Amino acid sequence: MTSFAPDSIVLNRKLPLWYQVSQSLRASILGRSPHDPLRLPTEEQLAGHYGVSVLTMRQALKELEDEGLITRHRRRGTFIEPGALRGAPVRLLGSVDAIVAQQSGMTTELLGHGPAPVPSELAEYFPDLTKTAAYHRLRADEKTGEPTNHARNHVRPELAERIDPQDLVRWPMTKVLRDVVGADISRITDTVEARLADPETARLLRVPLLSPILHYTGVTYDSAGKVLDVAVIHYRGDRFSFTVTLDAH
Repeated sequence: MTSFAPDSIVLNRKLPLWYQVSQSLRASILGRSPHDPLRLPTEEQLAGHYGVSVLTMRQALKELEDEGLITRHRRRGTFIEPGALRGAPVRLLGSVDAIVAQQSGMTTELLGHGPAPVPSELAEYFPDLTKTAAYHRLRADEKTGEPTNHARNHVRPELAERIDPQDLVRWPMTKVLRDVVGADISRITDTVEARLADPETARLLRVPLLSPILHYTGVTYDSAGKVLDVAVIHYRGDRFSFTVTLDAH
């Protein structure tokens, strides 16, 4: 019987290996084609595929079994549950419209907004400013109400003058800047890294302190190369995966 072929990943030593493997395999399972095989490779084969020990692989599989994504049968093997619920992976596909789509589909609460000093870690993006307009929002799943991510946007003050904060409850910042403010958006760069939840993030996302999260930084530029907005978003590590597609042409 042909086995399901999971994607490959580069492991990050900042996070537990079993967690990274389980999340990678989870994303592969939830993103599979309906015609893909349901049988998974053996523990040994999966361990070799990911470059981890069998013990680590076993722990990762147990996580997926507890979630109801797979079932394990003695002597028969491990199988994907055909009725496993699909998640909502975030996909960074390289276009402004794709980024707007990725940010949509959730309920949004505006936690606060107003002038704020430029954070030291973002100073390189705003060399001519000491303050930006900051917007803090919490997003939740529309169906369950479960918090999924919280975002802080730092926007150039001259653009913020034309932003109605209530628009940010309805639409993503990228859409507001482009379609409401009329900003000249040329490109957006995305950076994602693994971090551990600090006290504020743990409280807002309702996750244990120091649990794994995805730390995303999105920098929006105009055609002259000036930074218009920097978004810093913390995603629950157990609810999102990121896929980057690069056009070779």
